[in-house]
This record gives sequence, C-alpha cells and structure tokens, in this order.
Amino acid sequence: MIDDEILAGIEAVLMITDSAVTAADLAGSLGLDEDTVLEAIRILKADYDGDEDHRQRGFEIRHVAGGFRIFSRGDYHEVVKDFLTAGQSAKLSQAALETLAVIAYRQPISRPRIAAIRGVSVDGVIRTLLLRGLIVEAGKEATTSALLYATTPQFLDTMGMNAIVDLPDIAPYLPEDADVAELGSQDTEVLAEIDGALEDDLDDDSDSTAEMSRVAD
Repeated sequence: MIDDEILAGIEAVLMITDSAVTAADLAGSLGLDEDTVLEAIRILKADYDGDEDHRQRGFEIRHVAGGFRIFSRGDYHEVVKDFLTAGQSAKLSQAALETLAVIAYRQPISRPRIAAIRGVSVDGVIRTLLLRGLIVEAGKEATTSALLYATTPQFLDTMGMNAIVDLPDIAPYLPEDADVAELGSQDTEVLAEIDGALEDDLDDDSDSTAEMSRVAD
C-alpha cells in the first residue's frame, strides 16, 4: 500500500515540472526506490482515469520522453482552447506580449532563460502562446535538455512580416546569456522597450492588429 503522502509528493512534483521527470529522478528527490515510484504513478493514473465509482479527471499522467508529466486530458483540448481564446482572452495579455517578444528576439530559447529574463514564472503564458500557434517547441538545450521555443509562421503572419529579420532592431538591448543571472530591477526597462516595440509594430499595421485579435478563430 502506497502512503498518501508519497502520492501527494509525486503529484506535487509532476504539477510544477516543465518537462518529463524520470522515475529515477522522482525516486532520488523523494528518497524512494523506483519500484515504489512506478507503483505510485500507476495508482495516480488509475485515480485520474476514473472508474465506475469515481469520475474521470480533466487531467492525466502521460509517459513521454522517458519520463512522466501531468497534462490536461486530450478529450478536453477544445474546451481548454476555447477558454484560453474566448472573450478577453482573445487578446494577448501584457505578460504574453513580453514573453513573445523575448522569444522572438532570442529564439530558440528555453523556458528557464525566459523566466530569468522576465523575472517571473512563464509556464501559463508559454502554454497560451503554444495553443495559439504563435510559438512552437524547437528541440532541446544541449547542456540542460530544457525545451527550446521559437516563433512560428503564424507569428510572422500575425505581425505582417516575411521573416524574423523584419523585427524592429532592438536585439542589441537584450542581455547576453552570461548576463541573465545578473539581471536586476534596473534591467526592467529592457523588457519595456521590447514590449513597446512589439506593440508599436502592431499599432502601425492595422491588418496585423486585427489578425492578432483573431488568432484563436
């Protein structure tokens, strides 16, 4: 019998990770053996999938890339997509614009580096941009195996550009990778310039702005 605390611990880790976690890594971080971890994951998966006495959850555990992650259940993809793209969500938030700008200028770039530049978690924003087709996974970082993100042709269409080189020339204002860890409050003006340039570009091209508001349609 797997203790509830073990189940909750594995659940908590899988909820916050941005990439698949192996059974070995879970075992090491929680002080368990791999067999216990695998059995716990089996129990959690069965619980999420539901049975005749318990309802199916809107999320599930998947075995991907040699590890495990929690995803929203595929059956509800359209529900999630409609929620993220309906009403006021049809317009990109300030956080989404800033994150999209960082990706556009530094692509391919990993989620941890984006978060380091912005100074906040970007998990939710990344999911939104992926769902809207503005960014795509573009391989993994060689040193950390973190997923890399890049913009898509749909991003170029939305912005009314033929290629990334058509972006406003503000890339020199972005910090080099070695400087990311040293970012402080004095560097917030960099993000403001990125965001401002992106918004100016949208304002200058009414067709692009209209398209941005209809990304989800």
